[in-house]
Amino acid sequence: MRVTLDWLGVSTFRLTVGETVIFLDAYIDRVPAAPPVGMTVAEVRRADYVLVGHSHFDHLWGAERIAARTGATVIGSHETVRLLHDQDAIPEAQLIAVAGGEPVDLGNDIRVRVFPSLHSCIWATMSGNAAEPCLGDLGIAYQERALRVSRGMDMLHSGALGAEVAAHMQASDRHPRGEGGSFAYLIETPAGSIFWKDSSGHWSGVLRDLRPDVALLAAIGRGNVDGEPVQGTLAGFIATEVELLKPKTVALCHHDDWMPPLTQPIDPGPIRHEVERRVPAVEFLDLGYLEGRRLWS
Repeated sequence: MRVTLDWLGVSTFRLTVGETVIFLDAYIDRVPAAPPVGMTVAEVRRADYVLVGHSHFDHLWGAERIAARTGATVIGSHETVRLLHDQDAIPEAQLIAVAGGEPVDLGNDIRVRVFPSLHSCIWATMSGNAAEPCLGDLGIAYQERALRVSRGMDMLHSGALGAEVAAHMQASDRHPRGEGGSFAYLIETPAGSIFWKDSSGHWSGVLRDLRPDVALLAAIGRGNVDGEPVQGTLAGFIATEVELLKPKTVALCHHDDWMPPLTQPIDPGPIRHEVERRVPAVEFLDLGYLEGRRLWS
């Protein structure tokens, strides 16, 4: 069975397993200043499923148009399903709400297992340098965390980062309740298994026994380990995830320059160095946009 993977920027991928097309997140259309990924949502002609990691705009936006155009079924949190149904009029028949723990049959001997995950600590001090340690911010109450995130979102909407960013936010942001719950997905195919999560956070007990063949890991911001910000570097956080999962192959995502001037590309070099130092047997896939990389020959 032929399995190919296209990275479409941020944490969005198009995974093609035989004749089945699965989008992992749906954020393809970006601000004009961001590097183009090689296609737009309007050019998506086929999709059977869309898996959504969480409900923030840079993951969910596009799922509503892909579902409306192709008839794809969207799998995501109850908040993701609420937004797609109530705001975008996607029929219930095309929506599957999950909470973590569900095995979902996609047909053609493909099964997805849904696991609870965590969003990165976007309310904590972070660095754009994967080798720079970040410390502190432990034990901060939910109310203060939410206030910090709200201030950041207000900045995006206000025009402080330019008119193009503000217009993009007006079009894309569905105003979810927080991130709506974060998930990780293990996609099991006859050829092998792919683990994907779209933010830098995890429950260590969840990752420990999964053993995917390929791990697609978000590499951005301040890592979240069991509900608290990692005390160290992003490189060390990703290396710990690889140690827990023990995949044969790793590819990074969400490290590109997806929303300038807010973002800058993250150099994956320190991450790769730390992973290979701690898990020397792992293979790294350096993915460019829309490459159609074949996972198994």
